[in-house]
Amino acid sequence: MAIESINPATGETLATYEELSQPQIDAALTDVVTSFRTWRALSFEERAQPMRRAAGYLREHRDRFARIITLEMGKPITQAEAEIEKCAWNCEFYADNATQFLADRPTPSTASQSYVAFEPLGVVLAVMPWNFPFWQVFRFAAPALMGGNTAVLKHASNVPQCALAIEEVFQESGFPEGVFRTLLVGSGAVEGIIADQRVAAVTLTGSDVAGAKVAEAAGRNLKRTVLELGGSDPFIVLGDADLEVAAKVGAWARFQNAGQSCIASKRFIVEESIADAYEERFVAEVMQLKVGDPLDHETQIGPLARADLLADLESQVQRSVEQGARVVLGGNRRPGAGAYFQPTVLTNVTSDMPVMREETFGPVAPVYRVRDADEALAVANDSQYGLGASLWTTNLDRGQALARQIETGQVFINGLVASDPRLPFGGVKRSGYGRELGEFGILEFMNIQTIWVK
Repeated sequence: MAIESINPATGETLATYEELSQPQIDAALTDVVTSFRTWRALSFEERAQPMRRAAGYLREHRDRFARIITLEMGKPITQAEAEIEKCAWNCEFYADNATQFLADRPTPSTASQSYVAFEPLGVVLAVMPWNFPFWQVFRFAAPALMGGNTAVLKHASNVPQCALAIEEVFQESGFPEGVFRTLLVGSGAVEGIIADQRVAAVTLTGSDVAGAKVAEAAGRNLKRTVLELGGSDPFIVLGDADLEVAAKVGAWARFQNAGQSCIASKRFIVEESIADAYEERFVAEVMQLKVGDPLDHETQIGPLARADLLADLESQVQRSVEQGARVVLGGNRRPGAGAYFQPTVLTNVTSDMPVMREETFGPVAPVYRVRDADEALAVANDSQYGLGASLWTTNLDRGQALARQIETGQVFINGLVASDPRLPFGGVKRSGYGRELGEFGILEFMNIQTIWVK
């Protein structure tokens, strides 16, 4: 089966690749498991040297890599450049901190000596999405490799050039042959790779449907999993919030990467007393966003990554409007070529509309009015998802108390939800389980081993 790279801004086919055969997959897995035996034996500093070179290689080739991202999935070029820089930062973070995170931990017991050690599990299979095609990979790879694991990547089929470029980073940065391999295969090959005894663990970032399938396959084979799945993040604006800042940040929180982010703010929950004022400011901010050619450095919103995603989003908006939602801004496909959808703001929404119940992966913002903070929490938690949340208030003590009641993996008070190498990242409910990043992220694919000496 052919794997195609298609420019969503133009519909042009950029490149075509043949899917790997089963013998080629077998050879790659043998290569990666063989490399594990030598890679795990290296010291942290020996692993850190190529990891730091990877950071330098990413920065040196930032413009080229960013252009590949933009051409393959439509991300505005400035955002693609920022993505590459963030990957470099993550490599440096784990190169600098793995020794500390994975140091033996003396723990008193009945033994003469007892401690906890951290040993790598082996080969980690990563099934990764297209929306942050470099960042999602480096988010798992930097801690997994610094912990002594090796990795194989099954990337989204619409970003094969990104997948190969990432493999290039590791090869050209001096990692031993086979420590990281890209497999150009379709989704049909994943179950077989998970079942392969050479694979020790699986990490997936993607939809809850894809996550359930991977979890099922991994469960049958007793493999460790980390799942970072969909989200329908609430953006809660309370009556005492700074409306100017909340409107400006809210526009970016919803519309960056054309709204194609698991942690994009997708439900705007606004206290009734300030709803009119907030909506006015929010719409004004959205209207200023520039839609256009993603290779133009002035563009802030590009196309959706695929035509089928455009059709899905259009359906969600149309069904919500049929149920009574009011279109304040946008609401339709953008005329002309490419998978563009107009930046859209909907009001008069109810909790049972598709734009509130489903994950909307595109530039659509529904605004839902509530009486008070208690109702805001109830609406925020009335979701199958629980990835992130943004809460806006000038009363920080109250804000922190409310944050603990929101059923999500992370809550940002007066800020945009974002991943940070220093902080653990992940969700609850149908947004998945396990954590990436920070100290908790590097521990996910380690054998936490008790050593007891008498």
